[in-house]
Amino acid sequence: MGAMRRRGLPPFEEFLQEHRAMVYRFLVASAGPAEADDCFQETFLSALRSYPRLREGSNLRAWVLTIATRKVIDMARARGRRAVPVADPDLGAAREAEDPGGADPLWEAVRALPPKQRAALAHRFVLDMTSAEVAEAMGTSEETARANVYQGLKKLRERTGSEHAIHA
Repeated sequence: MGAMRRRGLPPFEEFLQEHRAMVYRFLVASAGPAEADDCFQETFLSALRSYPRLREGSNLRAWVLTIATRKVIDMARARGRRAVPVADPDLGAAREAEDPGGADPLWEAVRALPPKQRAALAHRFVLDMTSAEVAEAMGTSEETARANVYQGLKKLRERTGSEHAIHA
């Protein structure tokens, strides 16, 4: 722990406490309530493994959001590779258990977007990040970050039939 203090990094526990709520908000918005807990654990396990190798002056917020974004994208890819059950489960009961207030059609549409667009929208509108911050968190150029937000908004408008789904 003394080595991290000398390098200018707070102890990992302090880092975790400072960033946990923001990361969880992002994960719920981009991965959904059912997947957020697993992505949260995976994000901070990866962060814990890499933390000792960080350089002094690293942007910890962008770094942990980059990890979280990758976990969301990995989760979406893995979901696409999972076996499909033979019998249809009662999805209505499962959704009620997850979200007792009922499913919000807008958030269902957001979660149906491709993972990079979904993550970009969550960074931009849930965490109120600038295009530059979205780019840094996603490990892309600012132009690519803006394109992901734009394409995500365009698809949301098409799916919801609303020009006012999320304001840019």
